[in-house]
Amino acid sequence: MTDFTKFIQVAGVIDLAEAEMLINCGVNFLGFPLRLPVNKEDCTEEEAAWIIAQTKDRVKSIAITYLNQADEIIEFCKKLNVAIIQLHGGISINELQKLKSTAPKLNLIKSLVMKKGNIGELENLVAITQNYVDAFITDTYDPSTGASGATGKTHDWNLSRRLVELSSKPVILAGGINHLNVYDAMMAVKPAGVDTHTGVEGLGGRKDFEKVKKFVEEAKRAFDTINPI
Repeated sequence: MTDFTKFIQVAGVIDLAEAEMLINCGVNFLGFPLRLPVNKEDCTEEEAAWIIAQTKDRVKSIAITYLNQADEIIEFCKKLNVAIIQLHGGISINELQKLKSTAPKLNLIKSLVMKKGNIGELENLVAITQNYVDAFITDTYDPSTGASGATGKTHDWNLSRRLVELSSKPVILAGGINHLNVYDAMMAVKPAGVDTHTGVEGLGGRKDFEKVKKFVEEAKRAFDTINPI
């Protein structure tokens, strides 16, 4: 199974050139959000599959989706040739159990989307799903758009820290994380990893080299501070 220790993901890869830049900056997980109900996709499924094929020996790729049926999720992962799926929408315990039994080698990351006043609901979600997933990832809901990912909005990091302490599985921190706040966020939450999407983009929507480089440097500095050798 995948080791989520010192996980650094940048999601929303546009093309191979961007993927190569992210890899060269030290990013070790690439995220491909696809089949989304709200946000625009950054590339097509065919383009994502091609990028994944070209980079598979140097980086791990993750499919990010709102799909919630086990059979459809498995076929989707086969199409992209990925071994890690980030489930960003609601999914039943029965479908999680089916995923684990049908595709035991598939790594499941379940999102924990922060909304106003829902920390109790998320704590319960961790408790009832942690036996069926391999990791969790936090994110922030945007009530103005209905988006629960790639919103660029932060949430109360103390709440994410509570989920880290509660979970028996690794928790990845996302939600408004960028090159300027990643160190402080990680020091507050002590996550297993960190994820960004819009936080390292330039004005044109492409990932900015200097922002990505700084994001990776600051994330690694936080990892070294949290777990000094």
